[in-house]
Amino acid sequence: MSDRLLGAICVVAGAGMAWAAQGYAAAISYEPVGPRAFPMLLAGLLAAAGAWLVVRPSAQTFGMERAHYKPFLMSVAAVFIYAGLFETLGFTLATSLMALPVGMAFGGSWKQSLAGGIGIGLVLFLLFDKLLDVVLPTGLLSFVLGGR
Repeated sequence: MSDRLLGAICVVAGAGMAWAAQGYAAAISYEPVGPRAFPMLLAGLLAAAGAWLVVRPSAQTFGMERAHYKPFLMSVAAVFIYAGLFETLGFTLATSLMALPVGMAFGGSWKQSLAGGIGIGLVLFLLFDKLLDVVLPTGLLSFVLGGR
């Protein structure tokens, strides 16, 4: 499948996700953001990434070879493992560990990938938990964070 075709599919899928998420509303307002924010954010990111695939210069312009499937497969496996460990390990640890194989799949060293994963895990946890007031599982770190 060409990159441009995949990009067009992503734009259409993002638009569909945004349309489907319009009706998401909580019966009781328990969080200031509500259930609509995260699907809308993902839909916007998917559509933006798809649009970039449609308009970007082709890989031959830069003299690069066609991408290998190994980074893609490693990323897909990491996401499935992440989903399985999310509740047990908690958001921060699971996110940090998921970033390790994904970062390495795209050329980062294990130190860079782990440091980036820890940074992403902590920053996103603080963003969602403190700023947006979205409750995320703390998992193994619950004893550090006060048994939440």
